[in-house]
Amino acid sequence: MGEGKAVSPERIRAIRQERPTMRSPDPANSSGIAEAEVLNARTGSGVTRIAAHPDALMAAMPGFGAATALTRNDSAVIEKTGTYGAYTPGAHAAMVLSPAIDLRIFPKHWVHGFAVEEEKGGGLHRSIQIFDAAGDAVHKVYLHKSARDAEWADLVGRLRLEDQSDHLMLARRDPVEPAKSDPSKAERLRAEWDRLTDTHQFLQMVRKLKMNRLGAYRIAGAPYVRPLDPGCMAGLLDALAADALPFMLFVGNRGCIEIHGGPIRTVKPTGPWLNILDPSFNLHLRGDHVAEVWAVTKPTKRGPAVSVEAFDASGGLILQAFGMRVGEVDHTPAWDDLVASLPTLAQEVTA
Repeated sequence: MGEGKAVSPERIRAIRQERPTMRSPDPANSSGIAEAEVLNARTGSGVTRIAAHPDALMAAMPGFGAATALTRNDSAVIEKTGTYGAYTPGAHAAMVLSPAIDLRIFPKHWVHGFAVEEEKGGGLHRSIQIFDAAGDAVHKVYLHKSARDAEWADLVGRLRLEDQSDHLMLARRDPVEPAKSDPSKAERLRAEWDRLTDTHQFLQMVRKLKMNRLGAYRIAGAPYVRPLDPGCMAGLLDALAADALPFMLFVGNRGCIEIHGGPIRTVKPTGPWLNILDPSFNLHLRGDHVAEVWAVTKPTKRGPAVSVEAFDASGGLILQAFGMRVGEVDHTPAWDDLVASLPTLAQEVTA
């Protein structure tokens, strides 16, 4: 998507007419075009191009009441339902924080925005949909029926772009960075790892060593990391649901990370998908996309932070799961025991 042969808006509209029941991303996946192009082809017919920067958008979201926040990558989709909380802006990183909807936002990737209205199931459905420079989905807000017409009209009116063309200029998608390791720096990596006092220091540390997250995991060894069987995600989710164990789940892309914190109840596999289907939280994970899973322990001032992290075959991060912090403690024995019980990969991935 975002870098294939150009497809005209007319052809995109024809594809949707031929397959009207397809979900929004599907025509893009099947035709080699970006999802943003699929929406943009409908500009003027239920779709309005709007300014995409989160400062104006996210500050307005609490006023709409209940909504569903959706963030996705190529292998996982997370949906949280609730009310958007206060927005904290930032030039490089911003944040939405509420009990239900917890987001980390990277504004430079909020490039193309759309206000969408469509009739479904006998009712009018409204959403705000944001895409990056290549036309891939960054974040979507699906408003509930309680959203008021006047507030919607005001938001769209304020953010409406002058350019309402059905042609969209897209940039080439940046490739996923493969694992970057330097086995000659393994001892230095472990020494720096021991000095961590916060999980947020980790990426800065590996970049200083000219590695990345996955590359560091591949050479760190025990007790810092343990390679897990890639099929362990189903067992992890089943165990979390069976024990109603609170945990934190991070799913995102370059422009947005969405976070779930709390227990889960209902896990249902469907074909290649592993699904959490709770009333206010859904996860859809392509289990067959999971190529590597690592159990990772990082020291912090509040105790060791233990995570389970899944990557795709290109080295892209699909998701991270952590134990739910309780007060000033970064770990819980029940979570640590669960991670310890997950099966180790029979043969370690080599750098």
